[in-house]
Amino acid sequence: MHVTLDQDRCVASGQCVLAAPEVFDQRDDDGVAVLLDDLPASGLHGEVRRAAAVCPGLAIALAES
Repeated sequence: MHVTLDQDRCVASGQCVLAAPEVFDQRDDDGVAVLLDDLPASGLHGEVRRAAAVCPGLAIALAES
């Protein structure tokens, strides 16, 4: 799985961080999401899918490999 994050679409809700804290974080100054791992381990794929599903800005894109 390859993960991309469009920071311009991020609304800083933090839902991705709650769903997959190993893969996403937030900037301290404005809360915009930061991608920590664009190729997460297979054990994290469920959490990453959940993060993408709950993202209100639809800022997370997944490509299955």
